[in-house]
Amino acid sequence: MKQFKPGMLPAAGAALLGAVLLASCAGKHGTLESASHHLDATSVKGVQFSATGKWFQFGQAPAPGQAWPAFEVSAYAAEIHYEGPAARVQLTRKQIVEPGRERPAPVDQQFDQYVSGGTAWNAQVGQAASPPTPQPAAVEERQAEIWTTPQGFLRAALGANAQVSPSENGSEVRFELGGHRYAGLINKQDEVERVQTWISNPVLGDALDEVTYTDYKNFGGLVFPARIQRSLGGFPVLDITVSDAAKLADTAPAVPAQVAAAPAALVVESQLVAPGVFYLRGGTHHSVAIEQAQQVVVVEAPQNEERSNAVIAKVKELIPGKPIRFVVNTHQHFDHSGGLRSYVDEGATVVTHAANRAFYEAAWTNPRTLQPDRLAKSGKAPVWLTFTDRLVLDDARHPVEIHPLAGNGHNDAFALVYLPKEKLLIEADAYTPAAAGATPAPAPNPYSVNLYRNVQRLKLDVAQIAALHGPGLVKLQDLKLAIGEAR
Repeated sequence: MKQFKPGMLPAAGAALLGAVLLASCAGKHGTLESASHHLDATSVKGVQFSATGKWFQFGQAPAPGQAWPAFEVSAYAAEIHYEGPAARVQLTRKQIVEPGRERPAPVDQQFDQYVSGGTAWNAQVGQAASPPTPQPAAVEERQAEIWTTPQGFLRAALGANAQVSPSENGSEVRFELGGHRYAGLINKQDEVERVQTWISNPVLGDALDEVTYTDYKNFGGLVFPARIQRSLGGFPVLDITVSDAAKLADTAPAVPAQVAAAPAALVVESQLVAPGVFYLRGGTHHSVAIEQAQQVVVVEAPQNEERSNAVIAKVKELIPGKPIRFVVNTHQHFDHSGGLRSYVDEGATVVTHAANRAFYEAAWTNPRTLQPDRLAKSGKAPVWLTFTDRLVLDDARHPVEIHPLAGNGHNDAFALVYLPKEKLLIEADAYTPAAAGATPAPAPNPYSVNLYRNVQRLKLDVAQIAALHGPGLVKLQDLKLAIGEAR
């Protein structure tokens, strides 16, 4: 199948093809050509639209197997540039608190997200002095958002020598673009009704990304859907009602110099907490390595295989000659479990809450054709050690205690890790220490309050906290100050 290269139809070619389509589409509804004419796909260089509705946080289910949590979207503005390709999405969201679940008080959160070619980044809203931050893990998904729009799908199909299968209800259209499969349905009204593609996810493998479009309207010369619904990994990630749409001829956003110059290599910074205990920090997500008599225990495998490979290499440098026998997973949110499979290939047993095992086992059987990881290539079978109550990885030198976090609204299969000899608490997401000089939160985070209550309930003698987000090691007193418990 012919590969389509972004940049697409040059102006002269688009005009010529448009004339051919205009001449050929009369009386033939539901075809690729008639839909391209109806939606003006051959000449439109981009689209912009505004909407409101709901957005759902992918990979952050409050319990294994549940839907992604919902947010109300009061403002959503998208700019899609087909001749680039590039995109920008600005949105304002506020979390919807599920009945019976304790979460921080919802506040408006603003996001400004970009992709241009093979580079993705975020800009800080209302903070002009803050540099843009690279988002390499978001490139694939944001590129898919360009080519799953109705006009984008049709343009890509025309340039990729698509396979078209007429049906009773219209046409099914399939093609490949940049190594990704796309499949769409065109109805008899010459509307793109559904588009599917698959993107690579460290937890889910080849994850189905499906968008449906309904209620098409003519927005001042651009025929565009008024309702957009998108699902990823089997659950909704977007459900919006479009209030305004228009053709876009503006220049695509350029990649900021700070993003283009950002180092590609991952850095793992090591801090010695106690003899044989290492705090392994990354840009946003951290891990802890504990040397036992015969083996190494690593707490947390966040983000993706690239991060895990870097941490594994650092552990071998710091603790040579001892195998990593256990990797402890605090919870199944994707940013905290995306690197687990690398440790399985390394030979480590996955230690996780019993409620997580079935989720991982099902997810890890999915195909991984887009980005085969270490485990997909080796075919090793995972080994599990699960718990529902206190679990100890015993060792005379460094015993490691794992305790379920009871009643925490962040996740229902959640754990903390405690090293009794070092009086060290290791935790993720329940408490994130603030950066120096940060403005204090107006109210205590209930996740952090719950963490402290669990420390009291378990009678843990905590001196230091190695939070798996945040600037570094802190004291228990810092947690107490954050929740208003300090005296």
